[in-house]
Amino acid sequence: MTTLLSFLFALALLVFIHELGHYSVARWCGVKVLRFSIGFGKPLLTWRVGADRTEWSLSPIPLGGYVKMLDEREEAGIDPAEVHRAFNRQSLVKRSAIVVAGPAANFLLAILLYGLLGMAGLQEPAPVLGAPPAGSAASAAGIADGDRVLAIDGEAVSTFNDLRLRMIDAIVEKRPIDLRLSGIDGERTVAVDTRALPEGELERDFARTLGMELRAGAVVVGNVVTGSAAEAAGIQAGDEIVSIGEQPIRRARELIDTVRNNPESPLSFLVRRDGAEIGLRVTPRAEIEAQAGDKGSARVGKIGAALQQRVELVTIDLGPVDAVVHGAQKTWQMSIFSLRMLGKMVTGALSWKNLSGPVAIADYAGQSVKIGWFAYVGFLALISVSLGVLNLLPVPVLDGGHLVYYALEAIKGRPLSERFMQVTQKVGLAMVAGLMIVALFNDLSRLLS
Repeated sequence: MTTLLSFLFALALLVFIHELGHYSVARWCGVKVLRFSIGFGKPLLTWRVGADRTEWSLSPIPLGGYVKMLDEREEAGIDPAEVHRAFNRQSLVKRSAIVVAGPAANFLLAILLYGLLGMAGLQEPAPVLGAPPAGSAASAAGIADGDRVLAIDGEAVSTFNDLRLRMIDAIVEKRPIDLRLSGIDGERTVAVDTRALPEGELERDFARTLGMELRAGAVVVGNVVTGSAAEAAGIQAGDEIVSIGEQPIRRARELIDTVRNNPESPLSFLVRRDGAEIGLRVTPRAEIEAQAGDKGSARVGKIGAALQQRVELVTIDLGPVDAVVHGAQKTWQMSIFSLRMLGKMVTGALSWKNLSGPVAIADYAGQSVKIGWFAYVGFLALISVSLGVLNLLPVPVLDGGHLVYYALEAIKGRPLSERFMQVTQKVGLAMVAGLMIVALFNDLSRLLS
């Protein structure tokens, strides 16, 4: 239910903002708006507003919306007194402004949301790397524990998320990643080879596969489930797990694996609480867990405690003006990134398996809500950018396709033929439908695997 509600809210907000852009500029240009709809299909809820009695409606299919304007090509018997308010009677500049306003509204929303995160004091992991596993590409490049990444391919990075984002180009192009590092020996440059990455690794944790993981700090208990084995043993929220038996615990995964492999077997935990080290005896409770890939089930141990891995954080804390600048820069960066990835898909440099659809977006919406409002606002900003970029693509039926029509009209000096527009609209609709089918297939493939 959390996933569904967060997904529907995201769709409703982003579609509303997009259509509000079209609506507002249309009204400013003097065009009469007949209907403002969120969703498609037979309206569930309708009301009329304003002197024009514009119909506002909420419809059951939430994957979009539309603003219907007075247009002589669609409406017969228009009152002669209102013909001048028809969309088709407006100048090329006004029609173009109305079309651009939708994607522009999405970009403005993204700027606002990214700026809000900057003003609120957004915390992200610092680009400080841990010791890479032996045999990994990062190990071969000479990356050491505690190295801080200053720049990638000549561009400065300030967070681990920036680092991951900028690694993608090199991975797609199968070329080395040039990193400028600061470590115990000062600054140096290394090249991490990406050619050995398995096909399709871009869809998974490619940074970990290359051996470029965050430098892990202490493993800390986030919360303890009431009535669990952890509570019975005396483990408390905030406890730092130092070791289990003779094994030091440096990563949450080490603790999880040890617990899972020892159902009903007492384990000696050493925890640090308020500066003092305390020994506790914890017996993981056995549970039967289904295995992936039709491998049956297995008996595993669980103690009922959530874990947190502390890492070095950087805080983005900006004033109002700097926050707007930050929001604009981030929106531009993500827009260019989206276009580059789309271009690589078209040229075949990037697999179409990386295209995501509504199921994946719903999944990300639910996950981000569970993480917290920072993550959800960041998710909304990213999807708003994606919606703006998608609608500006030069594909008939999309806003970008209409801008192409207007450009051709300006070149020819007269409107395009109805026949030409009808044929290209059908082609554009088929293209969009094909993309949606591919995206939905990818979503279901990920879900089932």
